[in-house]
Amino acid sequence: MKKSEELLERRKRIVPNGVGMFNTATVSSAKNATIIDVDGDEWIDFGGGIGVVNSGHCPDSVVQAIKDQADKYIHTSFNVVTYEPYIELCEKLADILPHGKATKVMLASTGAEAVENAIKIARQATGRQAVLCYTGAFHGRTLMAMTLTSKIDYKLNCGPFAPEVYRLLFPNKYRYGQGLTEEQFVDIELKKLHESGKNVVNPTSLAAIIIELVQGEGGFNVAPKAYIEGLREFCDEHGIMLIFDEVQSGFARTGEWGAMHHYGVTPDISTWAKSLGSGMPISAIIGKAEVMDAAAPSTIGGTYIGNPLSCAAAIATIDFIKDNNLNQRGKDVGEIVLSRFKSMKDRFPQIGDVRGLGAMVAMEFVKNGDPRQPDGDLCVEVVQACAKRGLILLNAGTYKNNIRVLSPLTIEDELLYRGLDILEEEIEKLVGIPVA
Repeated sequence: MKKSEELLERRKRIVPNGVGMFNTATVSSAKNATIIDVDGDEWIDFGGGIGVVNSGHCPDSVVQAIKDQADKYIHTSFNVVTYEPYIELCEKLADILPHGKATKVMLASTGAEAVENAIKIARQATGRQAVLCYTGAFHGRTLMAMTLTSKIDYKLNCGPFAPEVYRLLFPNKYRYGQGLTEEQFVDIELKKLHESGKNVVNPTSLAAIIIELVQGEGGFNVAPKAYIEGLREFCDEHGIMLIFDEVQSGFARTGEWGAMHHYGVTPDISTWAKSLGSGMPISAIIGKAEVMDAAAPSTIGGTYIGNPLSCAAAIATIDFIKDNNLNQRGKDVGEIVLSRFKSMKDRFPQIGDVRGLGAMVAMEFVKNGDPRQPDGDLCVEVVQACAKRGLILLNAGTYKNNIRVLSPLTIEDELLYRGLDILEEEIEKLVGIPVA
């Protein structure tokens, strides 16, 4: 038995089945966009730890920052002893992700934790309870975050869920706007938003509306710019806090520090995690100062908020992104992947849509060219076939019929093209389309 097989057997015996396993790869070491498994075999990483290693696996400066901090102190709890790395990181985040005239930042450990705290802040800032979210959303697996998450498979038999949460259809033009121009589609969706005040929830009861500008687990659906502009106006009209969940879309993934920079719309609060720490567990809640200060003492926080090692990693990650111009690299990688995906769509009718923002790109498999007939089986077969050739891929979407690319942005062009070649060749084998 290979070492990888043995390790996976050990996992099966000791780890609960509910802990998802999206790929059969193992790891003994990783660098940049390459993973070496416990058998010494090399894998091309198009998953990026679910969007966590935009700066690559183990960037030298980040590793060194963690080591240097570990020599000083590992934990004191920021609630008990104030330390400089927490403050420095908050200052850096406020500088690159300002929210209006004055910005304040709170650190936590995970994206779900960030979402939970963002909702608590919004409720205290407004004195209201209700929250509006969207289909296709993924906001985490804790109680409020799981309630906000849309996909039923992620929360089977986990209820009862948090009350006062309401949901609208995400403005997914490919699925719901066939035959319409984007302007016509957005006009219809904004009318639905306003009508929701009569048939879903009274807007004067809403503390917040939370949305992913580019849905992660939902399949990289990109919200139309005009819709987000209209959403901001709706929130302003009714005194609602607008929350952008940028956990997966942040830190150069879309070619900017955040997807919000593509929209020219400032939220009241935003949530960040994943690639902020290059793999160290850290998240951030960023917001307008007057909104963030609405939270009463000790109503937000936690023992591990802004752990010193994670803060050091995040500070070094931000500097790495700046020094290596990863925002531009995000644009470049995105152009390569999007162009190649579009050429695949032209070849394979099973690919119904190709979409994305920056290097957050996905393809969607459907039957008969119909967005209402998702082909999750084909998507899973493609992922498994690519895994046999050493390419790590992730699927996404309510029906698991999307392939998304979240490779490190530091990936060499040669390795990126090699991975895309493997993907195209395996799709070709499965659907039987001859090489052009």
